Amino acid sequence: MRAHAVHLPIHVDPTLDSTLQAQIVAQMRALIEHHLLPPGAPVPATRDLGRQIGVSRNTVTAAYEELIAQGYLYTERAVGTFVAKTLPDTLIRSPDSIDDLRSGAEHRALNLPLPYGGRGLTGLHRPAQPGLAADFVFGRADPRSFPERIWRKLIVECLGGAAERMSEYSHPAGLPELRQLIVNHLATTRGMVASTEQLLLVAGFQQGIDLVAHLFVGTRTPVVMEAPTYRGAAFLFESYGAQVIPVAVDAHGVDVRQLPQRRVKLVYVTPSHQFPTGGTMPLHRRLALLEWAARNGAYILEIDYDADYRYEGAPLPTLQSLDRNGCVIYVNSFTRTLGPGLRIGYMLLPRDLVRTAVTIKSLMDNGLPWLEQATLAQFIRDGSYDTHLRRLRTAHEARRNALVGALRTRLPEVRVQGADAGQHVLLRLPESCPPAVEVQAAARSFGTGVYPLSDSPVWFHELLPGHERCLMLGYGHLAEEQIERGIEGLAQALDSRADSRQ
Repeated sequence: MRAHAVHLPIHVDPTLDSTLQAQIVAQMRALIEHHLLPPGAPVPATRDLGRQIGVSRNTVTAAYEELIAQGYLYTERAVGTFVAKTLPDTLIRSPDSIDDLRSGAEHRALNLPLPYGGRGLTGLHRPAQPGLAADFVFGRADPRSFPERIWRKLIVECLGGAAERMSEYSHPAGLPELRQLIVNHLATTRGMVASTEQLLLVAGFQQGIDLVAHLFVGTRTPVVMEAPTYRGAAFLFESYGAQVIPVAVDAHGVDVRQLPQRRVKLVYVTPSHQFPTGGTMPLHRRLALLEWAARNGAYILEIDYDADYRYEGAPLPTLQSLDRNGCVIYVNSFTRTLGPGLRIGYMLLPRDLVRTAVTIKSLMDNGLPWLEQATLAQFIRDGSYDTHLRRLRTAHEARRNALVGALRTRLPEVRVQGADAGQHVLLRLPESCPPAVEVQAAARSFGTGVYPLSDSPVWFHELLPGHERCLMLGYGHLAEEQIERGIEGLAQALDSRADSRQ
């Protein structure tokens, strides 16, 4: 069915207090939640619906954009707009429960303190999959790379004077000596100039993003995000009531020309290695983004999660180092170099945000654990971190080379994106291949774990052209032999699917 042929039972009344746009949004949400518009169903073109209900096309377009931001609709370029295939879990009612609107559970739901419906687990935790020779899951660290011997030694050394420090609350901004060491490290490795007061320690990327959301986001606050993007960030902003505005990415990251020309509080970007497509934002686009933010009074949240792993060419300057207007909030973490279990990240803030951010941080946790901070400080101070980082880069580049080499040998028709940096790549399967979800199931039978975007920590994946045949492969935790074995399993899976179609 073509989208423009659909007619919906929507009626608007200009005499009501709510706007026409709000009426359209509310009625379409009701149709979707009551299964009168099932997942994947087409909705009318904006021009057709506007003509049907007697409102302007712009009003319908604004309503659709709001429904897309809320996760109810998605758009396929040159095809149409459709009901999202995966809807907010707690907002979907089964047909049997439609009339049961006065239940106690329904009344309790009305009293929830947050405007967030909830979508189940949204983060990066995924239990290990048994029976897989090679699991290309994203976000897993290699336990063999952790510097266990020296870390144990440093912990013992720190415990020698721990009694007094362990009996006090830590400063909410973090251990001063560790903050100074990180500032020095950023200055020498990334050319980023900042004071120790501007650096705030947080419990990984997620708490950094949460702190920024607490600073900026309230009900209906517009937040621009790359599309596709990390769903843990998108859902977190939604939990504060944000109106998430997706802006499509291309091979070089977010397309600055598509940014809204109006007041926006916050823009979320991953310029060093766009998640999940792997693109790197070039210098001219970084400068254009900074100019746009200054012109529109917006802050930029720069998530630099893969900055330590670049295999082709020198890393570009961070947005923070190029910022002359105090509009960039920079977030990074030791998750990708030491492991997510450490739970230590950091953020560099514009000076005018420092005092408020530290105050909010004190409301969150009263400071990170002292022992881990002290151990990490000594690990950096004695040069062990720089040595560890050099070893990691060499190891991960060898794994990247093994992955790209195996793909070229066994699957030359597959297009690889994002291999210049980071610890994951995006694979684009040719049109002759079955959809990625079918490939995932077939590959598992050959001992290989691969992940379509719909089964990855990715949001707005429907906005990426050809997303149905994209696989995201994380490789930083795998040995080279495992990688080669895993690609062989993927190739066998694709061969088996091709044979079954003949």
